[in-house]
Amino acid sequence: MKVFIGSDHAGVSLKSLLKKHFATTCDFEDAGTFTEESVDYPDFAHQVADSVLKHDGSVGILICGTGNGMAITANKHSGIRAALCWSPDIAALAKQHNNANIIVLPARFITPETAFETVEAFFNAEFEGGRHQRRIDKINI
Repeated sequence: MKVFIGSDHAGVSLKSLLKKHFATTCDFEDAGTFTEESVDYPDFAHQVADSVLKHDGSVGILICGTGNGMAITANKHSGIRAALCWSPDIAALAKQHNNANIIVLPARFITPETAFETVEAFFNAEFEGGRHQRRIDKINI
């Protein structure tokens, strides 16, 4: 699975752990950042969102302190449905009902183990279509 991943300084450690945990099942392309030196999260959210839009069938992972900044920024891109997720159930529903193509994790509020389980649930879930597609069709302005 092609996965575009990016974080700000608050998410660097969790991003590294995720890449190691899923190394055998995912082909990661890392948009950065690579240090804990303060950076601007929109720079990385835009890169990941653009990449997901350009590569059919790919997904994205974005990580920042709360997840809010990354989610807000990524969702400015038409066709991106970035979901802030902190549990496996939320992640599965984000894919099943909202056809999310980017999962956003709040690094300061989630343990690595919960992050692994949450991303796994996102990867394994499938969009249900039907009434959910009708609703998704109403998102873009």
